[in-house]
Formats: sequence, C-alpha cells, structure tokens
Amino acid sequence: MPMKTLDTPRLTIRPLTEADAAFMLRLLNDASWLHYIGDRGVRTLEDAKHYILKGPVEMYGRLGFGFCAVELKASGEAPDELIGICGLAQRDYLDDPDIGFAFLPQFCGQGYAFESASAVLRFAQQDLGLSRVLATTRHYNQASQGLLEKLGLRCLREIDHPDGDRKLLLYGIEWS
Repeated sequence: MPMKTLDTPRLTIRPLTEADAAFMLRLLNDASWLHYIGDRGVRTLEDAKHYILKGPVEMYGRLGFGFCAVELKASGEAPDELIGICGLAQRDYLDDPDIGFAFLPQFCGQGYAFESASAVLRFAQQDLGLSRVLATTRHYNQASQGLLEKLGLRCLREIDHPDGDRKLLLYGIEWS
C-alpha cells in the first residue's frame, strides 16, 4: 500500500521525494534538529537525496508509511511552502511504529506540528489499522513532550537509545 497524502485545513502532508532534498538538507542541519534529534551526517544535496530514498521512500514501499513533507497550503499569491516533516517510522529497537515531527524554527509554536501529527495518528488508526503508536524524545525536549501529551500519548518509561549514548523517554497511545 503506497503512502497517501493527508490534508488538514492548513496543511498538506505528502510523501517526500528527491525533489525535497534541498529542504531536507536545511532541516537536517538546523540547530534545533541537531540539538533535539541528532546529527544524521547529511552535508550535501546528494546526501539528502540518499537520506530520503533510503529512509522515508524505502519505508513507504515496505510498510505503507514513513516520514512525510508538511506543506503550508497556498494562500493568495504565496505558493505551497515546505515547513517541516511528520510521519511514522518503524525503528529496529521499538515494537510498534513511532510518530515523529520536526519543523523549521520559524514555523514552530503555530500549531502545525499538532495539526499534522493529529492527521498522522488518524491515518495510523483508521487507514493502517494500528492499535498502538509510540514516540521517543529526549528528556530536555519539553516542547515535544507537551505536544505528545496533547496528542494523547502518555509517557511509558525511559529507554536506552540503541547507540548507547543517551536515554530517551518512550511515549505511547493505544486504541481498542
């Protein structure tokens, strides 16, 4: 099942493509990404294309989900604008898919992460038929923790990151 495009009143959440490489290069090297998520070693457009193809695009084909581009819908003369990413991933160290999100700093605090993540959770439950979605965050990322709780996820426990260099908080939500 291919990853489908999701729409909200203000946003389009669509599969990433190689054409999004310049945006991903910028996002992956943003100070907030590096601080809260970590360095992915993506330094060139070619690295960013490889990151998109070997991560999200591969996951869409294998699982029907992955991280997606979040675009602010066009208004007036302004075209659609890529502002962040949101979606699901299946990590080797987690039993269920986890939700993640990241936005360029100028688009934080405006409800876009909540709006896109709410749509992704609906997709997970209604389209994918998942009974549980997880999330991880670093202890010091209070904004992410607050958003996860607003979305209905609850902190389950602390886990070790598989690379062994840090602890993560594991969140989850279950549907019957």
